Amino acid sequence: MPNRPFQVDADAYPFQSHWFERQGSAMHYVDEGEGIPVVMCHGNPTWSYLYRNIIKALRGQCRCIAYDLPGFGMSEHPSGYAYTPQEHAQWVEALLIDHLKLDQFVLVMQDWGGPIGLRVATRNPDRVAGMVISSTWAWKTNLLGKVFSSILGSGLGRSLILNRNLFAKTLVPMFMNPESRKRIDLSAYTKPFPTPESRMGTAVFPKQIVAATPWLEEIESQLHRLADKPVHFVFGLKDLITKPPEIKRWLSHFPDATVIKEPSAAHYTQEDCPEHYVTAVRNILAKTAST
Repeated sequence: MPNRPFQVDADAYPFQSHWFERQGSAMHYVDEGEGIPVVMCHGNPTWSYLYRNIIKALRGQCRCIAYDLPGFGMSEHPSGYAYTPQEHAQWVEALLIDHLKLDQFVLVMQDWGGPIGLRVATRNPDRVAGMVISSTWAWKTNLLGKVFSSILGSGLGRSLILNRNLFAKTLVPMFMNPESRKRIDLSAYTKPFPTPESRMGTAVFPKQIVAATPWLEEIESQLHRLADKPVHFVFGLKDLITKPPEIKRWLSHFPDATVIKEPSAAHYTQEDCPEHYVTAVRNILAKTAST
């Protein structure tokens, strides 16, 4: 198995590394605790570190699994990989279903972790026990998303991401609230991307916000397969990416869901309000235990 390609503070991220080998490359994940599996799905350009506080709070009550997408965090970069969300979803499904053989697991999803996780969920609805959904979407993007995709998916945007590490170095802290920026070690989000070549995955995602529209629309068309699951939403009201009006669309699919709106939180809600995730997961676990 590979060694960790970089180190982070052991008090902040006190977890053992696990590896899933597929197609000649290794995917990194953490697997802490016992009980009902709770799978935590990250987006761009983050990794399992994003969920560290949630894992530490929950690992005494359930089995916390948080992976790093190929080319992100401590995972390797597969040869010939295009870093599209469709490919990522295939890797995640292989990890959860083929490798870990999970059944009745809870999905926790944010940013691109939403459509990637929901792709797996809609293909395996009988295995899903519940969902926590935050700052994400599963349909054709709104106008702000199109603008964001156009700018960062352009030649200039791609160059800034590859050569200046724009996404991890600048946009990640920008999309947190000020208290979070002061509190955390932001270098944990830049360490996975030391070279332009290592940043290819984070450079691909912005263009895919629009390019993956048919795939996203297919996911939305299958959300009815999850309609009977307990769902909790955690949305930051200061989020610039998935604006709160998206909540109305989510509720058209899951009208009985619990909605938590955090006024102080921005896009990376795992950093800004991890306590809401802990509450949401505990509520779903309680419902699962009572059925």
